[in-house]
Amino acid sequence: MSSKILSRGAATAGVVAALAGAYAVGHHTADASQVVNPGNGPMPIGSGANAGIPDFSNIVATYGPAVVNISAQHIGGQPDPQGEDNGDGTDSGASSEALGSGFIISQDGYILTNDHVVDGADVVTVKLKDKREFRARVIGADKQSDVAVLKIDATNLPTVKIGDPSRSRVGEWVVAIGSPYGFNNTVTSGIISAKARAMPGSAYTPFIQTDVPVNPGNSGGPLFNMKGEVIGINSMIYSRTGGFQGLSFAIPINEAMQVKDDLVNTGHVSRGRLGIGVGPLDQASAKSLGMDRPQGALVASVDPDGPAAKAGMQAGDVISSVNGTPVTDASELPALIAQLTPGSTAQIGVWRNGGTKRLGVTIGALSGATGSANAAPDAQTVPAEPAPPQPGHARLGVAVRPLTPQEQSDPSLSSGLLVEQAQGPAANAGIQSGDVILAVDGHPIDSVDQLRQMIAQADDSVSLLIERDGEQMSVQVDLGLEAPTASQT
Repeated sequence: MSSKILSRGAATAGVVAALAGAYAVGHHTADASQVVNPGNGPMPIGSGANAGIPDFSNIVATYGPAVVNISAQHIGGQPDPQGEDNGDGTDSGASSEALGSGFIISQDGYILTNDHVVDGADVVTVKLKDKREFRARVIGADKQSDVAVLKIDATNLPTVKIGDPSRSRVGEWVVAIGSPYGFNNTVTSGIISAKARAMPGSAYTPFIQTDVPVNPGNSGGPLFNMKGEVIGINSMIYSRTGGFQGLSFAIPINEAMQVKDDLVNTGHVSRGRLGIGVGPLDQASAKSLGMDRPQGALVASVDPDGPAAKAGMQAGDVISSVNGTPVTDASELPALIAQLTPGSTAQIGVWRNGGTKRLGVTIGALSGATGSANAAPDAQTVPAEPAPPQPGHARLGVAVRPLTPQEQSDPSLSSGLLVEQAQGPAANAGIQSGDVILAVDGHPIDSVDQLRQMIAQADDSVSLLIERDGEQMSVQVDLGLEAPTASQT
C-alpha cells in the first residue's frame, strides 16, 4: 500500500500519496484516536493557550475510545520456498498484513476507514482501545473517494461526532490522531492550509489540505476541528521522501458520509454527470468573452447525447454556479456535479454572449461510479489490430496511438489519441493507460505529430482535455518539474 497512486495525482513538484505506507516488510500501518466535545462550544484551551497553542487533550481523552486499529490480512497464493505452511494450503511466507485506522460512527458498529487500507484483504480485524477484538465485514468500498465502510457485531460502542467541513476556515487549528510508522495513538496538530483542493485522478473529492504532520501509518484516521468534530479522513501526503513534508490531504467527512450512506443503503455509489469537458479560464479568455475576471469553468466540449446538451449548454459557455453555489475555478465543478443525485434537476448558471443565464439540467449518472466490496473490475476491450503506439514528446511522457475506426464510432471520440503508456510528468498528473487525449490547451488533437509539436512549443505546463470511462476532464500537467515518490498513509 505504499505503491505509487497515480490516480491520486501530483500537484506541482511533488506526488500525493495515500498514507498506508509500510513501516516494516509486509506491514502497512495507520491508526486514529478520535475525539469530540459533547457541547456545542469550542473545546476549552488549556495551559497551551499561554504559548498561543491550543490544548487538544480533552478531545483525545473524550473520544479516543471511538478510534480503532484495523488489521487487514492478505493471504498470498504463491508459495515461498522459505515460508511455513499455515495448515490451510497457503504459505505463511507469502502472506502480509496491512495495519490501518478507523473510527466508529454508530453504536451498533459501523466504522469508516480508507479503501486502500482494506483493499483486497481476506480477513479484517478491528481492535478497540479497550483491547477488545472483532472480525469485521467490509460492507462496501469506493475507490474513487477512497472510503470504505466496515461493520462489527457489537452494541453500545463509543462514537465520534461528525462536523461540517464547509464551516471550517483556512487557518483554523486541526488535530490528527493515528499510528505513523506503527507508533499507536500519536497525536499531531496543525492548521487548515487550503480547502477544496483538486487532485488529478480524484476530481470528485475536494480535499482539505493541512500542514498536520501525518506519515505512512495514518490512513483512515480522523481530522478534528477545535470543537472536537471530525471534519475529514486523513488519506494522502505530498512528499519527495515518502514521509511528511508539510502537505497533507483529508477527505471531507461530508463526502465520506454520503458515500457511506450509498454503500449501506444500496450497495453502490451514485454520482451525477453533466456530459461536458471543462478547462481553466485565464485572463485572456475571460476578456475575450466579455468577463471582468477569469472566474468559472470554461466548457471545452459537450457530449451531444449528454444531459448538458439536452439542456442547451454549448462549448464556450462558462459555468458560474451550480444550484446557487458559485464556481470560481474549473477544478471545483466535478465535485459539485458528482454530489448531485442522478435524475434530479440542477440549476446551472452560465455566462454566454456577455450575460448570465440559467439552464435547468436533468443530472445523468456517471458511468463507472459505483463501488462495492465485491465489485469486479470493468472489462476492457482491445480493438482488433490497433495502430502501434508512438511516443509523444518526452516532456509529456506518453506513448499514444490514433483511434481505430471502431473507437471513432463513439460520438464523443471522433478525434483524439489513445494513451498506451504514461510515465514522467503525465503519470504524475494522473494520466493513465486507456485515457484519450482530446485537446491540448483547448486545441483539438488529431495526430501524434501534432501532439509532439504542441508539447515542444508549450511552456512549463499544459492543460490536457482527456476522456476516461465516458467522462471528460481537464488535467493540468507540469512539464518542467521532477516529482517525488507517491505514497499512501
